[in-house]
Amino acid sequence: MALKVALIGRGLGGRTFHAPLIRALPELELAIVAGAAEAEAAAVAEGIDLVVISTPNRTHFPLARAALEAGKHVVVDKPFTVSLDEADALIALAEERKRMLTIFHNRRWDGDFVTVKMLLPRLGAVRLFEAHWDRFRPEIRPGWKDAGDGGAGSLNDLGPHLIDQALQLFGLPDALSADILAQREGAAVDDYFSLTFEYGAMRVVLGASTLAMAPRPRFSVHGTGGSFVKYGLDPQEAALKQGADPRLVGEDVPENFGTLTTAAGSERVPTEPGRYLAFYEAVAAAIIEGTPPPVDPLDAREGLRIVELARRASEEGRRISL
Repeated sequence: MALKVALIGRGLGGRTFHAPLIRALPELELAIVAGAAEAEAAAVAEGIDLVVISTPNRTHFPLARAALEAGKHVVVDKPFTVSLDEADALIALAEERKRMLTIFHNRRWDGDFVTVKMLLPRLGAVRLFEAHWDRFRPEIRPGWKDAGDGGAGSLNDLGPHLIDQALQLFGLPDALSADILAQREGAAVDDYFSLTFEYGAMRVVLGASTLAMAPRPRFSVHGTGGSFVKYGLDPQEAALKQGADPRLVGEDVPENFGTLTTAAGSERVPTEPGRYLAFYEAVAAAIIEGTPPPVDPLDAREGLRIVELARRASEEGRRISL
């Protein structure tokens, strides 16, 4: 029998990502879709095996805690929580209740990121890795994502994806520095950040801007053996917003293929297909077969620690050693 799933969250995350992916897999049955008013009841509903939480960031912890205490397996959208103490409490509770807990770091399955991982050996010793996620949204949007009541802002929204990808490729840095700002008039939360991670002679620069009409490269990687530069975002989100079948998305368009430059010259590199379905396939396997979850919550915890250290580095105007 399929695992019964309660999805908490009717916003962009729940509607665009989680619901279509869950419905696409025979191992999962989307039994409940709940909004804010029904959130607590859905987290503990009888007959539910898995609770998926795609709600405002500050509500992740109480809802995940309630679900774990009720004996449910749990998927939490990023950011995992808004503090390390909350993350530690959930990790301990999941271990105590012997329930799967994982975080929706779906960008591990972006085609461009998969392509970068594939190409790294051809670039020699990497010396500069840059990843940017730029948008042009000059207006302050209504809703919690631009509100200053805790847990919002670009660093909490896009930072977890960029940080997680960097940690997957290179591990924890030796030190970091950060510049985090609210640049738009009337902004209550940060809408710009630039993080620099130090790994010996290598630097990793992660950034996001809400006022970039002409986005910077999504990835720009430079090593002793070559460079790879890639523009454009993974196409899965845009396709899912249009109602596409998650099983049929992930192919990049040729005009967004990246360019690999080596001593032999330059060549366009087709983007590897992205596949968000792999996340929920691994969720189902973790629950049914006992395999590891697709994202170890300890990985997400390390990302949160980087976010907290970056905020301190920006506020104090200094480099922080890890």
